[in-house]
Amino acid sequence: MPLSADRLLSLAAERLHTARPELAGRHDLSTPAALRAVKAEIAGATDPARTTEAVVVAVVGELDLIGWVRETCAFTCSLTAEHREAWRRSFTRTVYLAGSPENLRGRFPFDHIAPDGSAAWLGPAPAAASHGLRRLLKSFDGRRALGDLATGTVELRVGPGPRSRPPRHRVLQIVTAGLTLTDALVHLNHLLAEAVMDGLIAPGDRITVRGVPRLDESSGPFAALRIDTAHDSPDRLQAFAGLTQEIPDAVPHHR
Repeated sequence: MPLSADRLLSLAAERLHTARPELAGRHDLSTPAALRAVKAEIAGATDPARTTEAVVVAVVGELDLIGWVRETCAFTCSLTAEHREAWRRSFTRTVYLAGSPENLRGRFPFDHIAPDGSAAWLGPAPAAASHGLRRLLKSFDGRRALGDLATGTVELRVGPGPRSRPPRHRVLQIVTAGLTLTDALVHLNHLLAEAVMDGLIAPGDRITVRGVPRLDESSGPFAALRIDTAHDSPDRLQAFAGLTQEIPDAVPHHR
């Protein structure tokens, strides 16, 4: 059974209320068209060329989408509560650039670098803080179709401090039909960053990444969904990625 239009609209409006309640209070959020109007207002306010709101810059070298999931979560887990709040208010705005983190780490103070050097993150901070980096590098070119995605499981590294709770295992599903690599990065970034902020994902957790043609009720139940305007219809919302409720492991996992 497809995910209902009312549920998708309700969850999209809830995301807006959580991040920017003052914006939500000024708009009627009862239709997809109303949500598009708010989205257009936000896009203008978060133009990285002039905004003072928090933006993250991600430098992508070699893209391994499953590894990207792990490091996106690790980066967000490393942020302070203040930085998380600021980034959430800008709807986890992220700019994707193509470059070699290893060649740039001596010139730019990255806040997180993947252990294999495949990607690095700077921010969240006002756009002026990443002006030099954004002038140096070109946008990441991810126009290639996402295509088939091999299933893989990652485990989030545990820091030196105590765990906030026992580890959990969830499935992260990303729609592959009609999406480009850049689409996938954008949708996964928003979903994963906000899931960390909501406590759905924490160090020590395991995430199984799986590509699916589409999301429906049989794919869940879901703890979080990434919802945006459907590519083929501006008046319809679509779920592009979903994080399931905690699932039991068939075989006990040993570190």
